[in-house]
Amino acid sequence: MTKFSILDLVPITEGSDASTALARSRELIILAERLSYTRYWVAEHHNMPGIASSATAVVISHLAGATTSIRVGSGGIMLPNHAPLVVAEQFGTLASLFPGRIDLGLGRAPGTDGLTMQALRRSLGSNVEDFPRDVVELQHYLKPIQSGQRVVATPGAGTEVPIWILGSSLFGAQLAALLGMPFAFASHFAPTYLDTAIRMYRENFKPSDTLREPHVMIGANLCIAETDDEAQFLRSSALQSFVNLRRGQPGPLPPPVQDFEQQLNPGERQMMQDIGQVSAVGSPETAKQSIESILQRTGADELMFVSAIWDHDKRLESYTQGASIMTQLNAKAAAAPARPSLSIDQRIPA
Repeated sequence: MTKFSILDLVPITEGSDASTALARSRELIILAERLSYTRYWVAEHHNMPGIASSATAVVISHLAGATTSIRVGSGGIMLPNHAPLVVAEQFGTLASLFPGRIDLGLGRAPGTDGLTMQALRRSLGSNVEDFPRDVVELQHYLKPIQSGQRVVATPGAGTEVPIWILGSSLFGAQLAALLGMPFAFASHFAPTYLDTAIRMYRENFKPSDTLREPHVMIGANLCIAETDDEAQFLRSSALQSFVNLRRGQPGPLPPPVQDFEQQLNPGERQMMQDIGQVSAVGSPETAKQSIESILQRTGADELMFVSAIWDHDKRLESYTQGASIMTQLNAKAAAAPARPSLSIDQRIPA
């Protein structure tokens, strides 16, 4: 069975504000729990006028408090922005408030621009070599207290919050394989290395105390409407937002426009095609075919859907249709002849 989950950037739409965005995300996670989504993640971004999840741990608490069973976590915490001990204390606190329901996904990008990164970190002396060391240090703080341990995360120690490595290149795949951790690939906006990263991760995976077999989750854009044309129209909001970001003009999620891609220059149109490789956009039947193709291509253990739609009700409906499609595909797979499948240790809940 393929798990299905949600990545929510808590989008601030044009004409609304952060309070509205947070309230809408609360409504969405309540729906997601009812629709049997496995987990619901929010991501750390800074100095982004259209994203309300900068204080990621606070948002996770807000969302987990509105639900009772769905897993809630980060997709991800940008670890270079933080001391590992601080992250351990934040997520140890979350795990104490919501036992057995918190995930900690880690990324090594800043999640912002250079000037804001300076404001966040004060010192830019860290480099990519620090990330593996910081991951191991964070793991240490979340494990049971060792004899003679002088620095203890309280809360945090002994919670063993499941940690995921996030990536959009081969670096994350290599690190997740080496440490025996679950791996999530950001193919919803950077699909170039998807196939190579999955292969590298699976071939080099080393079992750990928390994970016996590799577990791959991939990001997939989702925009489902009654017709293909309507879905393409609704999808234009997310595409506008991405183009605006690349132009150095980030802002709130704009309303959809007709034939948006025709307004772009050839380079931008190619960029839209490139980032949309792992997407399910269209009517329910079209989206179902796309999702089946993605699963056949990757053999992913889990899909994490990303749906940025300006109209909140349309966004809720898109996720409702996504859950329906995954339920159908899982039923179809269950009825098919048995084949070997990867399993994930119960200590890293799937």
